[in-house]
This record gives sequence, C-alpha cells and structure tokens, in this order.
Amino acid sequence: MYPPGEKRFLIVNRIAIMALFAVILAGGVVRSSGSGMGCPDWPKCFNQYVPPTSASQLPEGYKEHYVSKRVAKNERFANMLDALGYTKLADRIRHDESILQPEDFNAVKTWTEYVNRVIGVLSGLALLGCALFSVTYLKSRKRIFFLSVVNLVAVGFQGWLGSIVVSTNLLAWIVTVHMLLALVILAISIYTYYQARILRNRMLLSIKNVKWAKGLAIIALLLTIVQITIGTEVREGVDAIASAMGYVNRGEWLSQVGSVFNTHRDMALLVLVINGALFFIIRSNYSPSGERFRYVTYTAALIVLQVISGIILSYWALPAVAQTVHLVLATLLFGAQFYLILILSRKRLYSRKLA
Repeated sequence: MYPPGEKRFLIVNRIAIMALFAVILAGGVVRSSGSGMGCPDWPKCFNQYVPPTSASQLPEGYKEHYVSKRVAKNERFANMLDALGYTKLADRIRHDESILQPEDFNAVKTWTEYVNRVIGVLSGLALLGCALFSVTYLKSRKRIFFLSVVNLVAVGFQGWLGSIVVSTNLLAWIVTVHMLLALVILAISIYTYYQARILRNRMLLSIKNVKWAKGLAIIALLLTIVQITIGTEVREGVDAIASAMGYVNRGEWLSQVGSVFNTHRDMALLVLVINGALFFIIRSNYSPSGERFRYVTYTAALIVLQVISGIILSYWALPAVAQTVHLVLATLLFGAQFYLILILSRKRLYSRKLA
C-alpha cells in the first residue's frame, strides 16, 4: 500500500512518537526522584560523556566550579530576557539564591538524569530521521516535510531549554514551558504520522457528520492541556513547600499548595463529564471495531487510571511512583485525544487527489 520511502517514514515516525513518550516518562522519573540536578552541566554530565559513579572520581572544588558556570550561564540568559523586555524576570533569575547552592554528588540521581538525557538524544535522532525521510512527501504532501523540519528545530530548542532548566536550578516556569513544548513536539509527530497514513488510506477518514463529536473531542483535549498546565503548577507549589519544610512531613505538602490544587481537583469532574459524553456519542454512532471507538475507549481507560493515580497522590502522601504515573497517563491521554480529533475529520476535508 505504501511506497518504500513512505513506509520508512511511517516506521521512523512511530519510533519517534514512542521515543517522545519515553522521554516524558524519563523526565517524570527525574522530577519525582529529585534528580534534575544530578548532572550540574549540560550537555555533558560532570564534563564527561559517561558520568562518574562516585564522588572520588570528581576533582577538588567541583561544586564551586559548577556553581560559577551556572551563574555565568544564567547571567547570559538574564541578559537575553532583558533584551526581550522581561526585566523583572531577569532580575529574579540573577537574585535567585538557590542557584548558588551546590549539589552534593549522588550517583543514583546522576545516572537517572543521564539516562533521561540519553533517551532525549535518541528521540532527537528519531526526529532527525523523520525530517530526512519526509523528503519523499515534497510533491505529494508538503506539510509533512515542513512540519517534520519544524519539529526537528523544536526539539533542538527543547534541548537548549533543558540546559536552562538545569542552569536555573529547575526554575518553576521554565519547567512548565519545557513540558508544554514537549506536548507540541509530540502533537506534530502524531499529526505527520496521521497525514502520512491518510495519504494512502482514506478509509481512516470519517464519512459521518456526527453532531458534537469533534467539537467535544476538541474541548476534551483543551481541558487536558489546561489540567496538565495546572498540574505542573501544583507540582511547582509542592516543590517549594517541600523545600521550605526541609523535605519532611510529606503528607502535609499537598494540603498547603492552596487553591491551585483545588482547581486541579475540581476540574477533574468536568473532564469526566465531557469525556463521558464523548464516549457515549462515539459508541452510539461508530462501529465498535473502528479506530474511533478504539481511541475513545483508550481515552476513557486513561482517564479512569488518571483519577485513580490522582486519588493515590492525594491520600497517600504523594508517592514518587504515582507522580510519574500521573504525568505519563496525562501525556498518553493527550496523545490519544489528539489522534481521535484527527480521525474524526471528514473525507470532504481531504478531497485532494493523491499525487
């Protein structure tokens, strides 16, 4: 069905999507285990391609060395923010005393962060492969090529942003932007995969015009994005409270986050209602063996698991494993909802003949 060049693109694109989910999983493990500063520099780790396993392998004064490098990098970043007009934000970074606090070497945290970076590099290579193999679509579907190139640039920017995350000692808003950009990169990869599939397989497109189905799916996706954003704010609040409390009394952290957590929790009910209505509409109008029903079932299952993980986080003192699971489930939900929106598109929207 697919010419060799297109088949190669589809294979590499699938690998890229799986790699991106793996990056988010690894990032969740890093965040929940507090390993974000396990490697104090970037892109190397303690100036090595393979990090050390004990502090004895590090030179004298390594803590002060990396703090000074971090301060210098943050000054350059602050200067850039000044030039863009974000003077107050630049001053916050310059006067953030946490940046001056050296990190003690911890082999587990170092290697956790290192594995995260390796997976990130592999995902970047997969996206590079997508950009190279997408050349085959220059005549038949140019958007696949251009979006693949855009995604490659975006992942390069994401890598740079990751270095800023490290140098600013996990500055809250940068971590949030880092997460949202990961979703953008994932969405582009899913979109190019979908476009490559429908180019040769129009059976994926809907022949029905089911009222409210696509609209509800879009609302559901937007709610998920809002929930992910609020969730990162909750996590930032938890991190600040944990630090202020000396990382003790873990069961009290969430109760002190305030209204942002209440909003996150209450919006979960709206998510359930919207997605429940969407599930009912698709179940009533599409074949149980079709992709639309399959993906709306995926979203329903993911939401149930997400609610369960949220309850565990709320009532069992934020276990680290549940934090990672909660994040990964949210990302999988985003991907499933986005793909569902795409396959709800009607055939008349893609009436262009194949090249």
